[in-house]
Amino acid sequence: MTTAPTGAPPAGVAEDRAPRAEIEPVTALGESFKAAMGAVRRLRGRESHHNDKLSFAQYSLLFGLAAEPQLSASQLASVADLAPATVTEMLGHLEADGLVERVRSDRDKRVVFVSLTPRGRTLVSQRRADWERRWQAALDEFDDEQLRSAAAVLDRLAELFNERADGA
Repeated sequence: MTTAPTGAPPAGVAEDRAPRAEIEPVTALGESFKAAMGAVRRLRGRESHHNDKLSFAQYSLLFGLAAEPQLSASQLASVADLAPATVTEMLGHLEADGLVERVRSDRDKRVVFVSLTPRGRTLVSQRRADWERRWQAALDEFDDEQLRSAAAVLDRLAELFNERADGA
């Protein structure tokens, strides 16, 4: 089995550990997965302190809206993997910035539908292009077979975590 280049240890992994080639493959995968999840948590937890920049969580909302013409706030919370109260607060800021618009349902006034404004669509399109370039650059050195194997491993891990979340 081909292994990915090691480079520097992932954030949160001790630098005095054995070289990756000397670690059992399952252990190396576990360490790498933990480091990747830690990086995602740090990215999600980082709030922008600049008025002209959005947080990762805010972009998650916008990306969720880009896939559908409109979503209810509760659907959006599910898509973005955020608490409904967090979504409601974020939507206020995003609406004030002219990126989303909220409209009450004609049939059920308790339901609020959210959609991207033209300005929001432009921002999402630009951000998606930037992330796709970064994603491609980060994975360029891997061939299709390696990427399919990585996807299969991540799919299996998702199944494992979903089973645990469901109480299995």
